Amino acid sequence: METGIGELPLVVAGKRGNADVLVAVDETAERLGLTPGLALAQARAMHPALDVVPEDASADAELLESIADWCLRYTPLIACDAPDGLLLDISGCAHLYGGERPLVADLGRRLAAAGFAYRIAIAGTIGAAFAAARDGRPDAYANGEERDILCPLPLGALRLPPPMVASLGRVGLKCIGDIIDMPRAPLTARFGGELLRQLDRALGREHEPLTPRLPVAPYVAEKRFHDPIAREEDVLGTVEMLAVQLAAALERRGDGARRIELTLFRTDGALRRIAAGTARPLRDPADMRALFAERLNALADELDPGFGFDMARLSVLVAEPAPPEQIGIGAAEDVGELVRLVDRLSARLGAQRVRRAVAQDSHIPEVASVSLPAQATGTDDGWAAFHRYRAEAELAPRPLRLLSQPEPIEVVAEVPDGPPLRFKWRRALHDVAAADGPERIEGVWWHPQPSEDIAPAGNRARDYFRVEDKGGHRFWLFRAGLYRDLTRADVAQGAIAAPAWFVHGMFG
Repeated sequence: METGIGELPLVVAGKRGNADVLVAVDETAERLGLTPGLALAQARAMHPALDVVPEDASADAELLESIADWCLRYTPLIACDAPDGLLLDISGCAHLYGGERPLVADLGRRLAAAGFAYRIAIAGTIGAAFAAARDGRPDAYANGEERDILCPLPLGALRLPPPMVASLGRVGLKCIGDIIDMPRAPLTARFGGELLRQLDRALGREHEPLTPRLPVAPYVAEKRFHDPIAREEDVLGTVEMLAVQLAAALERRGDGARRIELTLFRTDGALRRIAAGTARPLRDPADMRALFAERLNALADELDPGFGFDMARLSVLVAEPAPPEQIGIGAAEDVGELVRLVDRLSARLGAQRVRRAVAQDSHIPEVASVSLPAQATGTDDGWAAFHRYRAEAELAPRPLRLLSQPEPIEVVAEVPDGPPLRFKWRRALHDVAAADGPERIEGVWWHPQPSEDIAPAGNRARDYFRVEDKGGHRFWLFRAGLYRDLTRADVAQGAIAAPAWFVHGMFG
């Protein structure tokens, strides 16, 4: 069969073991009798004029993932059936397109416009849909028609391993109809349980779960547009409109949004995902709009609407209980404004750049708090209880500025347990004009070995002093170790280190 230069048969070839074989063929190559699995050398012998493209499995997988993203416009329940298939659970979604057949027509039209060849089938089970799309007549079948779909199809349509299909063929079993009514015990004894398991799944006798490639959001609202939108004002208006729908659903269940995602579907199939987090459970549509206004400002030109968006979806990825709040009494409004500020800064600068100090269950200053994103879940920092305790104990305030680790200093003190008179830090000598203290913090006795977090001072008891030098600079110093625990023999033998001085922070 002669072909023109512009109609060269296109095949994709890849390694299978030590041989180069055809992995995929186009319609022209298929008409010439070339099929996947044929050796490349044999294919060239049959038709020397072949356009051979090497297989790129990673690029194919990436393309399949991008098509799966694009298909999110139809349903959030999508699974990839590598290397070239997708499974879509459209239960409860088909009515949005006027039924199953209009949905298939819309999907096929968009795939054809993107240049993809496709075969689509709808059935009551994954196995029946798979078999009809790959080996049967692609169509939309009603529940209960699985037997009629499967009977005339080859056994390979049940997604069986090729060696099992070959073994079945050697005993004259070639079609699904050949085994569908056979006694089950002999089949299981000879070919194992996988054969009947796949058959039962395809017939709907056994449930086959579909595992979505992405988590399913608990709250979703979406809008389709007759005319694509591209302006930022239109996008934000759509966000607020969808947020009103989400707010009603959230309020019914007493929840609030902690993480929200806006998905914009471009007319050319590309997706734009924009996610934003909140510092507390959120339901107010105006606050959601403001949140995404900051995110869009931060993205600048990265949004790239192309020829416009024909669909938008607003999803609550993470929700938490949001009990009703009493407003107008106390400082509730001030707390709300602070939360809004945290959300806006996090949306504009990034959640990892806006942080808060969270109190920990430790009196050792360098591990008494950790820095976490301000929007992190469960950041009840406990600072109110911490400061209340220090006030009740009449303890002196600690400095706001702490060194990441205490730094050793050389100290001259009038008496061993007394405050310093002079100290040298970073090669600068400081004469002490005033000192206050000590505040004693005992060591972490349940950890005999010091951790990296509290090195180099270790787990020894500490006496903290607030000192001011003659230049007016104020420091927070401490002595690690107590002279009461020290004997000359201990020092000589190295059993206990001598007390050492450190600078830990600065005031002002």
